[in-house]
Amino acid sequence: MWKFKNPIKHTIPATRWPTAAEAQRSLLYQPIKIGPIEANSRTWVPAMVPWRATEDGFVTKENLDWYRRFASGRPGVLVVEATGVRDIPSGPLLRIGHDRFIPGLKRLVEAVRAASDGQTKLFIQIIDFLSVKRRPEKEKYFARFLRVTDKHRRALAEVTEDDSWLDAIESKVRERLNSAPDAELDQILDARELESLRFGYREHVTDLHLPHVRELPQVLPNIFAEAAGRARETGFDGVELHYAHAYTMAGFLSALNDRDDGYGGPRENRLRLPLEVFQAVRKSTGSDYTVGVRFLADEVIAGGNRIDDAVYFGVEFARAGFDFLSLSKGGKFEDAQQPKVGQAVYPYTGQSGYECMPTVLSDALGPFGRSVPLVAAIKQAVNKAGFKTPIVATGGITTFEQAEDILQKKQADIAGLARQALADPDWFVKVKLGRGEEIRRCTYTNYCEALDQAHRAVTCKLWDRVDLDEPGIATVDEGRRRLLAPDWKA
Repeated sequence: MWKFKNPIKHTIPATRWPTAAEAQRSLLYQPIKIGPIEANSRTWVPAMVPWRATEDGFVTKENLDWYRRFASGRPGVLVVEATGVRDIPSGPLLRIGHDRFIPGLKRLVEAVRAASDGQTKLFIQIIDFLSVKRRPEKEKYFARFLRVTDKHRRALAEVTEDDSWLDAIESKVRERLNSAPDAELDQILDARELESLRFGYREHVTDLHLPHVRELPQVLPNIFAEAAGRARETGFDGVELHYAHAYTMAGFLSALNDRDDGYGGPRENRLRLPLEVFQAVRKSTGSDYTVGVRFLADEVIAGGNRIDDAVYFGVEFARAGFDFLSLSKGGKFEDAQQPKVGQAVYPYTGQSGYECMPTVLSDALGPFGRSVPLVAAIKQAVNKAGFKTPIVATGGITTFEQAEDILQKKQADIAGLARQALADPDWFVKVKLGRGEEIRRCTYTNYCEALDQAHRAVTCKLWDRVDLDEPGIATVDEGRRRLLAPDWKA
């Protein structure tokens, strides 16, 4: 995990929790229109991946319990985890790329409705991703994966000052490369080959030599549209198109996208496919259905998008007719730390990953609401352009005072709490009832994020070892961790 050279350890902010009357007069607990629907408060639980689906992407009892537990806290909106739009293997992540997933997702919708007494609106985040392979052993990479060409022979001859490599047979070249020190490999292999060796093979949206990548603009709009249609049929109140972090649509938006087919290069070209996907989704779901987008206020990588790009995208998304804009930051592959052999690169281990999920070990700015100034700039531009599209702020929002201040200052229209909601799913109802002192405060150590990185069931360290002898609770790790926060009796 990326760390500051001289980190400052910040304390969890002190706060005065409101009385019930104060809370109910606040902006946070006022209703808000989000496209054709109305949420009964401006509280939001962003999508979090809990690693509870089957290996085939089906809803499990553990998924139902997970979302039921958040719904019992009655946030205004709850967003279901990143759910794959293509009918391809993706491990224990939910999928919506085929009609066979609809029955399980319907049960999930029904569970949230029942647990919240219909008070929580339920969206589903839909996502596409490209192939990412585990980091290979050096011997395996040079024996099986590298395509040896005359380019490698010429580079070997130059590095070793031995022209006999120009005519060397392939097996000899592979053998020599396998034994070469890193300094030599830096001169012989190109950037993508080095990436595949040291981080694992990863597809980029710019890999136009791969037919399926070149064809993405032709196939993705329909795939997303069909998935969104299933979401509506299933009973979700809306969909959130995932255009953030290390995934396909974020790759198209990125300033690093230099495709030469009209879908890369200038901003308007990079925006082209995201808008075409949205238009297809809108046609599939109809104008009376909520469709929003999650995108980055800053990629936080060399050569990537910055706030001026995000402002441009935000205004154009609003102009196109998105019903809400949800902002995140960072979380990219490009600056991720090198994984161990046999593990896949994880896009939340570099500086961009830190900015996505900051911890209490920080710089002077601190982790709380770190992205809010960027969100505010996007909201200001969207409003100035004449649009009232609701803007969702997320990232280190933990107290009522903080959330309410963001809304009062018009820095955003909705406050999203992810890790704080994981720490205490009842945050929303406790604050509303004037019982904020009973809230279990997130300590922002990213214990949960470490579990996600290991693809283990995500829990919170503040409650996953509490009351393990409670009858009927579900556990993992041979009973050492409970899967759900203990119930709260209002």
